[in-house]
Amino acid sequence: MNLAHYLRIWLTAARYSIVRTLMFRGDFFIWALVELFWMTVNILMISVIYSHTKTVAGWSKYEMMLLVGTSLLIQRFLMGFFWSSIFEMGRNIRTGHFDFFLAQPGNILFMASTRKIDLDGLVNSFVAMGVVAYAAHRLGLQPSALDLALYAVMIFCGLIIHYSVLVLSVSVAFWATSSQGLEGIYFTLSEFSRLPRAAFRGLASVVFVWMLPVVVVSNAPASTLLHGFQPGWAVALLAAALVWLGAAILVFNLGLRRYSSASS
Repeated sequence: MNLAHYLRIWLTAARYSIVRTLMFRGDFFIWALVELFWMTVNILMISVIYSHTKTVAGWSKYEMMLLVGTSLLIQRFLMGFFWSSIFEMGRNIRTGHFDFFLAQPGNILFMASTRKIDLDGLVNSFVAMGVVAYAAHRLGLQPSALDLALYAVMIFCGLIIHYSVLVLSVSVAFWATSSQGLEGIYFTLSEFSRLPRAAFRGLASVVFVWMLPVVVVSNAPASTLLHGFQPGWAVALLAAALVWLGAAILVFNLGLRRYSSASS
């Protein structure tokens, strides 16, 4: 199957998700407001912290706001495009309902992890973009078209890393009774992505920068806007995205061989 075929499948699933969301507008507005409130708390926290200090790990107030906005943007994309589908995938593996995806006309992992779209997360991604744009304006940044393109590519790489780690977490369900807690644990760990790289030292640097690249996914694109293209950041992020995606696909396919369908 070619790329155009998968695009048509994804657009069909996206249209269904949007129509279904609009059928329950109350839920949509409530969850959108909950996410907006959570994002607002994160931004207000920066103001509170910087009312007592001028820098944190060498980052000024609006540099930190740009970093937090970048982290929120990646998380909103993750929640909007993949979170519900991946979360349900683990439950479907345990109950045997994963059989549905085995009969789908396409790659099983693609079909299972892109079935649903959360419109509230995607709507709030524009708020995150606004935070990044506001912070860049206050810093007097004038990124070139190339800088913006590199920023977008790095955001995409960060999204792939988050997606891959979540797929790895859910794939544990092929072997274990339940992997439900792992997704929540990783989402909690991803909160560290709102901190500067310089804030991590020693063991914390090894764990959150190299072993689990939750810090790199936001620091790399933010640094591109702040300081221009940095080959080291770009190579590290691209390499991490490829390694984590490859590992996710490998472990998922190994787990798929162990899957016992509802009819077996």
